[in-house]
Amino acid sequence: MATGSKSSAQAQASFAQSDATLARIVDRAAVGMVVCDMSGQLAYANHAFQKMLGYGPDQNLSIVDLVHADDDSAGRQHVQRLMRGETDDYRGEHRLRHNDGSALWMGVAASALRGEGPAQPDYLIFQITSIELQKRAEEALAYSESRWNFALEGAGQGVWDHDIRTDSMFYSRMWRIMRGIPPDEEVDGDQQKWLARIHPDDLQHVLDNVYKQDQGDEDFDALEYRERKRDGSYVWILSRGKPVEWDADGNPVRTLGTDTDVTKLKTVELELAAEKERLRVTLEAIADGMISTDTNGHVVFMNPAAELLTGHSSTDALGRPVRDIFALFAGETGERQACPVARCLTTDTVTNLDDDMILIGPTGIEREIRCTASPVRTQGDKLTGAVLVFQDVTQSRTLQRELAHSANHDDLTGLPNRAAFDRALNNAIVAAADRQHQHCLLYIDLDQFKPVNDTAGHAAGDALLQQVAQTIRGSCRSHDMAARIGGDEFAVLLQDCPASGGKAIADKMVRAIAALLFDWAGRTYKIGASIGMTAITATPASPLGFMGEADAACYAAKARGRGMAVQFKDI
Repeated sequence: MATGSKSSAQAQASFAQSDATLARIVDRAAVGMVVCDMSGQLAYANHAFQKMLGYGPDQNLSIVDLVHADDDSAGRQHVQRLMRGETDDYRGEHRLRHNDGSALWMGVAASALRGEGPAQPDYLIFQITSIELQKRAEEALAYSESRWNFALEGAGQGVWDHDIRTDSMFYSRMWRIMRGIPPDEEVDGDQQKWLARIHPDDLQHVLDNVYKQDQGDEDFDALEYRERKRDGSYVWILSRGKPVEWDADGNPVRTLGTDTDVTKLKTVELELAAEKERLRVTLEAIADGMISTDTNGHVVFMNPAAELLTGHSSTDALGRPVRDIFALFAGETGERQACPVARCLTTDTVTNLDDDMILIGPTGIEREIRCTASPVRTQGDKLTGAVLVFQDVTQSRTLQRELAHSANHDDLTGLPNRAAFDRALNNAIVAAADRQHQHCLLYIDLDQFKPVNDTAGHAAGDALLQQVAQTIRGSCRSHDMAARIGGDEFAVLLQDCPASGGKAIADKMVRAIAALLFDWAGRTYKIGASIGMTAITATPASPLGFMGEADAACYAAKARGRGMAVQFKDI
């Protein structure tokens, strides 16, 4: 400890001449009391001071040296100003050095005591109180506040405090930052200036609800709006707040809250909303029906096309088993079919139904459909349901049937055409070779048809051919095949028919065609038919083949006078 210009003993002796009663009072005071001369040398230290800082009564001390090194600059400056007489009073908080070297926070009040005469010395009086607990509490509070400030700023939340009584506002550092305002800039808390920064589209919503927030309405504790930043752009704010103080009548007088920048969330939300709207428009625009289900097969979504095709509205269908909405039947047997969604969810695989499926609605309307049921999974590969996509293929399948019929049938008579007959004949030949079955082949050429076609015209010829086709078909058995293979040429395949039976059917056809009376434009025409017949056995009877044999037999019938049936074996 440094020493002053006088020794401690001299300073104490001088002080001892003062009033003894006053000395006893000061010595027993709970506040530390120190008296030093103008050089800073301690002349007296009471018991409270000694106990507070751990110094003994005989230690040689200087008030300047009691200032802890961490507070040396500021502490020494104030003490030295007192010692130089530049000021008579000082109050402050400083860390003083304990006898063990530690630093203790003390509240220091100092004043100069001037002597009354030129011989009376001047003294400095210091009152010292411990504020260590207070400082620890302040440090803990500051740490706590710092922690909460860091937490709020880390979460991107700005704090605001509205004093309703004075209509004044406090804004935190982060509140400024999210609006592009310098952190230390003073912000005018005038509500009108705040409202002027709010996006015009959000202003009315804020005006309608900000008072409710101030009043603590739980339904309006959060406001979401856009506020203009310093650079002219807008930030989406989610403002939450509630009253924290009330007056004697229970009216809120102070509201505290936080603002959160939710611009990124709102951007994603708006993008998702736009994507959802595009998806909705797309689903409504497509002609395919679409039904989405949960893992139990219950309907969660139907597009308009699905409503039309099933005959059920979305309102009626939601939550119901898809089987009740999608009634599927086999076209050939009429039997109710298992729901493809159920099969899809059970097997966890795509289920396709393309063949001969009929969808019957609640009104009984039938539609031929094609459908696919597919599992729906999350990114984590968890099954969440299924989606059923189906199309009305009634028109296309009808057209397919018509095209197939047209490809195999004669447009004029409706009988099978030459290509279809050739396929049937080849099958019959194979069957005869493999199973030793016998069939008969008839080749029919009309007699006296050309004069009708030439004199009455092609329309008359076409009408006559239609009657002849009906006559030939009527003369066959139900399982036989009659076909038109040329202009006025026909062929008949008699399945599982011996030669004798074939000859009888051929004669019957000759008579039936000869009996036709064809009336056209007031004139009646008669025609006939020449028929050649051959038996279809394991092998042809000649190198001509079965069709050549029937043709040759027909030529022989014409040569013999027409209007008759001739067997190949008889020529």
